[in-house]
Amino acid sequence: MAPINLSSVSQALPLTNTSTVAKSSVADTQKSFASFLKESINNVNEAQNASDVLTNKLAKGEDVDLSQVMITSQKASITLQATMEIRNKAVEAYQEMMRMSV
Repeated sequence: MAPINLSSVSQALPLTNTSTVAKSSVADTQKSFASFLKESINNVNEAQNASDVLTNKLAKGEDVDLSQVMITSQKASITLQATMEIRNKAVEAYQEMMRMSV
C-alpha cells in the first residue's frame, strides 16, 4: 500500500472551523430543501390546474385538441402519483427513525 501524501490532502481539504461550517451548511440545506419542496409542490399544482383548464374547455365544447387534453391530464396524474410516492417514502423514513433506539 502506497503512503498517503498529507500535504496534497491538506490542500484538497483545508482545515476550517467545523462547527461554523456545520451550522451554516445545515441552515443552507434546510433552506434549499424547503425551497425545493415548495417549488415542487407548486409545479404539481400548476400541472393539475393546466389539466383542469383544458378538461373544462373540452367539456364546454370549446375548440381544444383532444390529444393535448389527454397528454396534459396524464402529466398531471403522473406528477401527483410521483409526489405521493415521495411523501410515502419520507413518512416511512421518519417512522423508521422514530423506531430506532438511542
